This record gives sequence, C-alpha cells and structure tokens, in this order.
Amino acid sequence: MSVTITNLKEAIINRRSIRKVKKNGNITKEKINEVLKTALHAPTSFNMQSGRVIVLMDADHEKFWDIVKETLRSRVPEENFAATVERLQGFHDGVGTVLFFENQETVKNMQKNAPLYKDQFPYWSHQGSAMLQYAAWLAFSAEGIGASLQHYNPIVDEEVKQTWNIPSEWSLVAQMPFGEPNEQPGERTFLPFEDVVKFY
Repeated sequence: MSVTITNLKEAIINRRSIRKVKKNGNITKEKINEVLKTALHAPTSFNMQSGRVIVLMDADHEKFWDIVKETLRSRVPEENFAATVERLQGFHDGVGTVLFFENQETVKNMQKNAPLYKDQFPYWSHQGSAMLQYAAWLAFSAEGIGASLQHYNPIVDEEVKQTWNIPSEWSLVAQMPFGEPNEQPGERTFLPFEDVVKFY
C-alpha cells in the first residue's frame, strides 16, 4: 500500500474533507479491504475493540444515500431542500460508504468486567471509534481516495438496520462516503499554535 511510503506528517497534512466524489473502477473491494485492515490497528481503551464496520458498495451505497435524502425530505424546509439534494449527490456519486458502528453489547460487558470505570466506557467507546474513523480517513487519503465524515444518525438508524439486517446492539456513529476526488478543497485556517499548545 502507498501508505507505507507516505510519511505520517504528509498523511496528516494532506487529509482533507472531500465532499464530492465520483466512481472509479480502480477503487475496488480489495483495496478498501486493505485500507480497513490497516485502520483496525487503531487503539481502543482496554483493547475492547467495540468498533464495527459495514461497507456499502455500488447499489447498496446509492440506496443508503437515497434513504438519507428521503428521510431529510420531511425535515428540511422546502426552500432549502434543493441545496440538501445537491450536497447529498456529491456523496451518492461515489464508489461506496463506510458505516461506523459501536457494539453496545461490548461496552456493557466491559462495564460489568471493570465496574470501577463503568461510567467512562461509553466515552472511551466513542474515542475509539473516532480513532478508527481517523485511521481509515488517513489510509484513504494516502491511497488517493477522497472521503469525508458525515453524521446522518440517528434519523436514519432504524431504516439502515432493517435494510441491511444490522444487529440491534450496533449503534451507528458516522458515515464515510468515498470515491475518486471530484473537487478541490478550499484553504484551511488554523488557530495560532500558541493558543492551542502550552508548554510548562
């Protein structure tokens, strides 16, 4: 994989939100498998490995974004809906979507096994999910694959679970549509380093 010859600094700096993606036959299931195998090395608290991933490709990917569109139709003001559809089309036109879940059964078991930290495990679960998402995003970027992170949960959760027979204990956290980049991201701005990082 090209991630092995892209240094970490470049991978972090070059990762951007690419919200308009398109199809590319070179972005195969096999390539996505390799990306996610790498991402799954991301750490989790107590090594609880509560993250779960569903990859929707082709027609299933398009169906997901159709579900999102129809769910939003009754929630978005009519005068704003055309802009919403245009935004969603940028995801729909891609190759696939990664759905990130957290297995709540795993979290509950960790709470039982380590009751001293019971209240912390839900937070740690989401921190682990964030690291998994970021690792996948970096790996996509290193492969030249455009991606962004979306959050149309919880409004689509039930229909998604029914459509793809997803276990009830899996909680949807985020969605990552991917494909060939079809836009140039704008310039990023950052807070002054000194305002963010303090040394003592």
